[in-house]
Amino acid sequence: MGLQNTFIHHVYFWLKNPESKEDVQALIAGLEALSKVPEIKLFHIGVPAATDREVIDASYAVSWLTVFETSKDQDVYQDHPLHLKFIADCSHLWSRVKVYDSIQHL
Repeated sequence: MGLQNTFIHHVYFWLKNPESKEDVQALIAGLEALSKVPEIKLFHIGVPAATDREVIDASYAVSWLTVFETSKDQDVYQDHPLHLKFIADCSHLWSRVKVYDSIQHL
């Protein structure tokens, strides 16, 4: 599967209680519910891989990668009721969020 002409939205979450398995699972459950937004064409929920190289930052708890067909679809997602519910229900879990959005280099 190619990702040409798509909008990539990658979010990294650091939890207030990173050692809490319950908090990790609650965040993952929230992301699974969020994945139902129709504009999302592909998603991946991840945790740090067991890799160890100098360039790797594995300090986050959970990552959320979504693929949209267009930047307008990503704009719709930002205001979608499921996204707003996710923020309302889960924002108490994280201490920091970092977002990387990208489009294909032409």
